[in-house]
Amino acid sequence: MSAGGSPMAEGDGPVPASARPSGLLDVLRVASVVLDSEGRIVLWSPQAEELFGYSAQDALGEYAARIMVHEQHVDLVVKLFADVMGTGQSWAGAFPVRRKDGTTRLVEFRNMRLLDDQGEVYALGLCADQSTVHRLERDVALSTRMIAQSPIGLAVLDTELRYVSVNPALEELNGVPAEEHLGRTVREVVPRMDVDALETAARRVLETGQPVVDQSTIGRTPADPHQEHAWSISLYRLENAFGTVLGVAVSIVDVTEQYRAGIEAEAARRRLAMIADASGRIGTTLDLDRTARELADVAVPELADVAAVDLLDAVVQGRSTRLGPAEAAVIRALAVQGYDSAEALEAADPPGQVARYAPDRLVTECVRSASAVMLPEVADEDLPRIARSAEAAELLGRAGVHSYLAVPLIARGEVLGALDLKRTRNPLPFTEDDLLLARELAARAAVQIDNARWYQSARETALTLQRSLLPSHPPVTGGLEVASRYQPAGATSEVGGDWFDVIGLDGGKTALVVGDVMGSGIPAAAAMGRLRTATNTLASLDLDPAVLLEHLDKITAGLEQAIATCVYAVHDPRLRQCRVANAGHLPPVRLRAGRPPELLDLPTGVPLGVGGVAFSTTTVDLEPGDRLVFYTDGLVETRRDSLDDRLDTLLSLLEGPDRPLEEVCDLLLRTLHEPDNFDDVALLIARATAPD
Repeated sequence: MSAGGSPMAEGDGPVPASARPSGLLDVLRVASVVLDSEGRIVLWSPQAEELFGYSAQDALGEYAARIMVHEQHVDLVVKLFADVMGTGQSWAGAFPVRRKDGTTRLVEFRNMRLLDDQGEVYALGLCADQSTVHRLERDVALSTRMIAQSPIGLAVLDTELRYVSVNPALEELNGVPAEEHLGRTVREVVPRMDVDALETAARRVLETGQPVVDQSTIGRTPADPHQEHAWSISLYRLENAFGTVLGVAVSIVDVTEQYRAGIEAEAARRRLAMIADASGRIGTTLDLDRTARELADVAVPELADVAAVDLLDAVVQGRSTRLGPAEAAVIRALAVQGYDSAEALEAADPPGQVARYAPDRLVTECVRSASAVMLPEVADEDLPRIARSAEAAELLGRAGVHSYLAVPLIARGEVLGALDLKRTRNPLPFTEDDLLLARELAARAAVQIDNARWYQSARETALTLQRSLLPSHPPVTGGLEVASRYQPAGATSEVGGDWFDVIGLDGGKTALVVGDVMGSGIPAAAAMGRLRTATNTLASLDLDPAVLLEHLDKITAGLEQAIATCVYAVHDPRLRQCRVANAGHLPPVRLRAGRPPELLDLPTGVPLGVGGVAFSTTTVDLEPGDRLVFYTDGLVETRRDSLDDRLDTLLSLLEGPDRPLEEVCDLLLRTLHEPDNFDDVALLIARATAPD
């Protein structure tokens, strides 16, 4: 004891009075007994009272051998006691003792000689129940063996989060010997792990006592500095028997394989989701440019930071092409999309532009070989083979293009072009999985692009035929001022057979015709052309409108699967009249000054080609300034609204002061014709003029 009565730490200064014992001696319940040189008990601890059953009053002054040792071992114990007292050498062993209550207990003894400051000799005996000692030994041996042989990394950190001990498994996981752990922090041993999260969790465990189980962390250790690993970490607070916090126990399991499998599974799920998304987003219309944009939009940013959809120019023009080994590729850019990469977008060909790519370019190789071209790591010397020009290569270098992939667009065995992909912001290189995904997207999109290409070609052919068959008329003819419009159907439908005509007749008269051949495409346009030619021929005979429709009816019946509606009117400026006949068509609108617009009350008749029903002619007045509006059903019919409501809307738009006919045409088309209308529109407006 020190002078002040405070216990002394081994080789150090005094331990603060607030320090608490570890509790190990209390677990063992070690009893202390001091004997004089005669073997009489002079000191007797409370633990001895508990172990032997004798109180201090009963034991003090008694011979220890009598009350502490079974009688059959008394002689041996007396001899051992004499040896200890005579030689000063300690002795340890186990003897059965008979307790005061008559029961026998096996007790572990350790005896040693003591000297006081007067030179008197004493004997100190430390005693503990053998079963308790063996149990503790087994527990320690089991813990030591389990920790040493466990495949799980185990460590103990003190309250300052410094390593106190580590097992061999953790040595191997960290790639650092055990002795280099001790006394150092986690940050000092494995700095490339997510140390902040681990220290935060450990401090929370120290403060609250609540364990942290299966916390995931990712990083690298000296054991494998070039590969990222994943670990599952659990933390538990360590306390002694009195509740004093000793530190934190840490268990670490390498779950890298499961982590990578999870990443691969998530990547596969995202690929499937992207393919499903592409199926719904690509090919929503038969518009070629829009289909290409949809493909580029799907690819960015999930697959690439920059995506371009390029078609061989010959393919766009409807010709097939096969590139030779030394032949350049003439490519038309259809769509380009980028994510946070302005310079890479600037290097790409703008949509609609035709560019020539030399034979050594990677996109040329892609379309020539009908095979994908992938550069996982793009070097500076690769950029000229990716870009069309030196300037574009420099832009790609500044944009940070580090990975490149081009896959061919192939439909029905023909290479249409390529899907060109680049990565700038995404740090990962293209992989084989990315290649598979790009191929799947390209395969799905190529069919849609090919459909749009052929549809566009057929539509342009039909539209060219349609426009070539429509008249080119002067703005004023035979006492009439005339304006007209032809509006093709929306991009999702083929052109139809709508037509109009303004035919000059003898005597200053004018025939006005608007018709609609049922159906669409080239057959409808061809039937319309034949009917228009027939109408022009019959009109020259100055026939009554009803008679002319009867002839047209017979001609239409002779055309294969052709039915048409038609309004035929003849304006006579001298009589200031129009004679009108209708073959199943919507009635024209007459506008007269000071009166509301009105639908002409005409016998509807039946469409041309039906046959068997006579047509009739109606005469209506048409004074100078009066107007007639002829139109086809594509202007007013929709799937949502009733025809009567739409006709009322038409009449309301025509109300008001007289306006230029061209302006009225634009107003009607802009207001009534909807973008998704599946029918084309023919519109003809005529205003009677005053005689010269």
